[in-house]
Amino acid sequence: MTVSSNPDLAISQQLDQLAKDAPSDTVTLDWVMRRLHERAFGVFLLILALPCCIPFLYGIAQVVALPLMFVSTQILLGRTSPWLPTKLGARTISKDGLQSLADRAGPWLRKIEGVSHPRIAALSRPPLDRLIGLALVVFSASILVPLPGTNSVPGVAVVIIAMGLLQRDGLLILLGMVTGTVWIGTLIFAGATLFGLLRGWFGV
Repeated sequence: MTVSSNPDLAISQQLDQLAKDAPSDTVTLDWVMRRLHERAFGVFLLILALPCCIPFLYGIAQVVALPLMFVSTQILLGRTSPWLPTKLGARTISKDGLQSLADRAGPWLRKIEGVSHPRIAALSRPPLDRLIGLALVVFSASILVPLPGTNSVPGVAVVIIAMGLLQRDGLLILLGMVTGTVWIGTLIFAGATLFGLLRGWFGV
């Protein structure tokens, strides 16, 4: 039987409730999705992106980036609820890790909840949500790159966008998209500059 979490809880409370309701020491991503009901896209993006916000954390960020990109692609394609293939859905999260994530992220999420409210809601609905999906795919791709600093800024951008989707706050969504886009632009500029310098040094 599929049991849903309480949709009336604040996001920070719902994340904490997920950890408390975990039936064993580890839970699968499929179990998490089944608990989220109509908030599945937003909370699932949040859970996947929060570990990516930790600077210079490698391994975990790259593991969650693939499901993050997969879910983001579904937003781009216009799905109304997320789905994961068997192998991705079977990936596990420890109950302790989920609780630690809820404890560490809770104060920050509560601050966002305190200042956010529904506004510019059209950004969280079709067809503009397709643009959000495209941005999320690009940010997820950046997280996959195993270079210093490539996971934290786009991770923060995804968290802000996820909170914007959950709160129906278009201003938060815009802030997240600008944050991630500026970061991607900076990476591209830095890469092009480095490539130009190398060409000059080696006379290519």
